[in-house]
Amino acid sequence: MISFSPRQLEAFAAVAMHGSVRAAAEHLHLTQPALSMALSELERHLDTRVFDRERGRLRLNEQGRELLPRVREILDRMQALQDWAGAVSGQLQGELNLGASNTVGNYLVGELVGDFVARHPQVTLQLRVANTDAIVGDVLAHRLDLGCVEGPVTHPRLERLPWREDELVVCSRPDHPLARRRRLRARDFNGMGWILREPGSATRALSETVLAQLPDANVVMELGQVEAIKQAVSAGLGIACLPRVAVTEAALAGRLAILDTPFLDMRRQLSLVMHKARYHGQVMRAFLESALPEPDKPTP
Repeated sequence: MISFSPRQLEAFAAVAMHGSVRAAAEHLHLTQPALSMALSELERHLDTRVFDRERGRLRLNEQGRELLPRVREILDRMQALQDWAGAVSGQLQGELNLGASNTVGNYLVGELVGDFVARHPQVTLQLRVANTDAIVGDVLAHRLDLGCVEGPVTHPRLERLPWREDELVVCSRPDHPLARRRRLRARDFNGMGWILREPGSATRALSETVLAQLPDANVVMELGQVEAIKQAVSAGLGIACLPRVAVTEAALAGRLAILDTPFLDMRRQLSLVMHKARYHGQVMRAFLESALPEPDKPTP
């Protein structure tokens, strides 16, 4: 009978997440030799390699990619047992690795996690903020328990649960010619210079849909953060589509103007995404219960 130790499984999952023995060892608070030994023992038990070694980095090979969701489920169930023991003692305990797209992570994080943190102070919550493509990739690779992202997600291995609606608006410098007009039309944007988010961002994807409806749109700049775009728009370098939640304060302070564009529908859905193979322990179920609107809360 093949016997795997929890340390071997944890070593495999940590290296799969971080891509190097050094980073994985730091994450698990082990020495690098101890982690390397645990990983070697696992591969010896399996009689196969689970990583390809490439210039000091370890990348999952085909066997490793097949093994990862199975190991993650075992580790999640072990964590669920610890969570259950903590709940019996009166306090839910454990860890939740959450990812959020830039809009959610920078402007809506309190709404997303505030109630959960208040109810379960013994749970350690780690939050990674990146664009939608990066968060979806981390959920698929089991580096994150779940993610909260903008826009449609249709990957067959992911489960998607609607969280709340969001809206983009077109904004400009307050003294921009378009800011003086009411009820703008598409032709008013002819030849205007636009500042966009980077590829992979859901805001970028919806902005491109908007620009396709306007004549002769001219992209003058791409920036990786909403705050950088706001500064560029305020400096008169162009106009941009940005989340309403990100520009409301600046508009009230007179640093930006939100243009009146009734002919554009820029609403979008923010959603929680999880790997369908991911085991839902008590911590995960408690988070979903806290975050989701009432009709979408999971049933016991």
